This record gives sequence, structure tokens and C-alpha cells, in this order.
Amino acid sequence: MKPAIIDIPGIGPAAADALAEHRIRGVASLARASVEKIAAIPGFSEARATRVIAAAAELLAESGVTGSATDKGAKPGKQARTGGKGKKDKKDKKDKKDKKKKGKNKGKGKGKDKGKGKKKGKK
Repeated sequence: MKPAIIDIPGIGPAAADALAEHRIRGVASLARASVEKIAAIPGFSEARATRVIAAAAELLAESGVTGSATDKGAKPGKQARTGGKGKKDKKDKKDKKDKKKKGKNKGKGKGKDKGKGKKKGKK
């Protein structure tokens, strides 16, 4: 089972709320946070920040959970989202544009001469 942030020694409900206000909602995000970022949160000194970050990393290691978007209550990052603009989506969009361009030239002859080869009609 995934550990909760209040499972960390020194983090109770009030500290968990303070961390959540600063976008630290799970054990993994706390383990990745810098001491400076946590020490800037009211109620956390540099020493306490160091202790809770180390405890979070240890708790993750013990539980075998590694996570970016596995934090409880955390919103997934761009990598975890589906329906975004990945390589395939960009390629599909390009293919659609190419098909539209081909359709516009339909029935209009060979298209415009772009300076390649000899021009017809002028001497």
C-alpha cells in the first residue's frame, strides 16, 4: 500500500495541510523537495525540513513505491496525462493539413510554377 504523508514522523494533520498549500501533497513530492523549499513553509525550520525529507525518502524506499504522479491527491504532470500533444498527435495533425492542401489543388491543373524549370509562354 502507498504511504500517506501523515505516516512520516513529524508530519501531522496541520503540517500536512501546510505542505499541501505549497503543492507538497504526497510522500514522493516531499522526498523530492529541497530543504530550502520546505524550510520556507511556516512551521518548518531547516532542521525539521531536513528530517522530514529524509524520512519521506526512507518511507518510499521501504514501501517500494516510486512515484511522480503517484502522490495521493497530486495532480498528474504533463507526462502522465492522456490526450495531450504527443509526437503521434502532431504527426496526425500534419497529415490532415497535407490532405487538405492536396484537396485544394484538385481540378486546378498542376498548380503554380515556383520558379523551377522553364516558364511557359514567355520568351
